[in-house]
Amino acid sequence: MTKTTPPSTIALDGPAASGKSTLGQSLANALGYLFFDTGIMYRAVTWIALSRDMDLRDEDMITQLAQGAQIDIRPPSQTDGRSCDIVIGDKDVTWDIRSSEVDANVSVVSAYAGVRKALSEQQRRIGLRGKVVMVGRDIGTVVLPEADLKIYLDASTEERAKRRHDELIARGEQADYADILEKVIERDRLDSSRAVAPLRPADDAVIIDSDKMDAGQVVARVLELCK
Repeated sequence: MTKTTPPSTIALDGPAASGKSTLGQSLANALGYLFFDTGIMYRAVTWIALSRDMDLRDEDMITQLAQGAQIDIRPPSQTDGRSCDIVIGDKDVTWDIRSSEVDANVSVVSAYAGVRKALSEQQRRIGLRGKVVMVGRDIGTVVLPEADLKIYLDASTEERAKRRHDELIARGEQADYADILEKVIERDRLDSSRAVAPLRPADDAVIIDSDKMDAGQVVARVLELCK
């Protein structure tokens, strides 16, 4: 019997709150791979800009910020649900970058060509090492187009808003479903219409609609593809 080798590089793309992070972490754990949610880099830059009260509409300023940002990603130091530590300087910002304020502004920052170029280069270097599950919105199309397996995970806006709402409530934060739904719709519009690396499935990606699937079923489906 011939032993199959799982894909060494897995690109996992999809819209906000589609379940990419949950799937990516589960795949990485099952395969013994690095889990790399590339969106944390854009969130980190957005958080820095907001914390410094910078004008997010100033593309040149935000691009320079991204080019010089020192963002460290480390194994998780706490068992509070995090998949890694995100550290800027000496500050742990793992949960800070998940705030609703960052949610509302990260698409503006991530749409800038200079920001995407600066961060994509870092992401690509990590991906080319292999044995990695890379999660984002343009991994299969831009960052790592030669990935061995490309997955595009989708779900309806209503389902994704519900998931984000439930996540915030579980963390003890206040959340309004209608407000979250409005933000998800706007996030989709920005991500899909931006001039640089718009959100879309790669031509050779396997598209999975997770509306009628729980997390375990989605993981099982992708692990089957890995065989």
